[in-house]
Amino acid sequence: MNTLTQSPVAPLLARLFEESDRLRAEMFRAFEGMSEQETTRLMQDKTAWREMYGTLREVPLPVSPEAGRLLYMLARSGNARTVVEFGTSFGISTIHLAAALRDNGGGLVITTEFEPGKVKKARAHLAEAGLADLVEIRVGDALETLAEGLPDSIDLVLLDGAKSLYPDVLDRLESRLRPGAFVLADNADYCPEYLARVREADGGYLSVPFADDVELSMKL
Repeated sequence: MNTLTQSPVAPLLARLFEESDRLRAEMFRAFEGMSEQETTRLMQDKTAWREMYGTLREVPLPVSPEAGRLLYMLARSGNARTVVEFGTSFGISTIHLAAALRDNGGGLVITTEFEPGKVKKARAHLAEAGLADLVEIRVGDALETLAEGLPDSIDLVLLDGAKSLYPDVLDRLESRLRPGAFVLADNADYCPEYLARVREADGGYLSVPFADDVELSMKL
């Protein structure tokens, strides 16, 4: 069984990625005229992210199709049952993760999103995909929503929210990562602190960059 490549999931994802490409032009307009240095500073600021993501509240910020398939493959190959996601957005990556859990026989994706409007759209997309029963969406600041009520063992983590918060979010999850658990961080180059942590020789992870914008780490 492969939920990812069958209806209703496959045509839904194709539509959502197409809509995302079109709407992301708004994101580029939001950053138009901003220097690379200023963009980096904004992405790395631990407080400015609220204003930035508020500006982009109508814009989907998904992983790439390739990263989405990688998430599905990692979850399937590891027979994942418990997944935590930081940054739901419109639910595209969440659909990939939940599809893998469906094909693994069940489980739970705990995902968190700061913008209520995005949560509404993500819920609708998950319902359309027939995967809503596998997902718990927590609304609010991830440093609060992921501070409690987590499973004892976590098989897979996706970090795809405010980049400056990656180390803080990992702090809340790290003790629950089972040996062999994967952590995929999107656009991790914007958080040198996070990269240094997972790439440290004795830091407890084996880590490698994937494509141009993803860091894939395995808990040792």
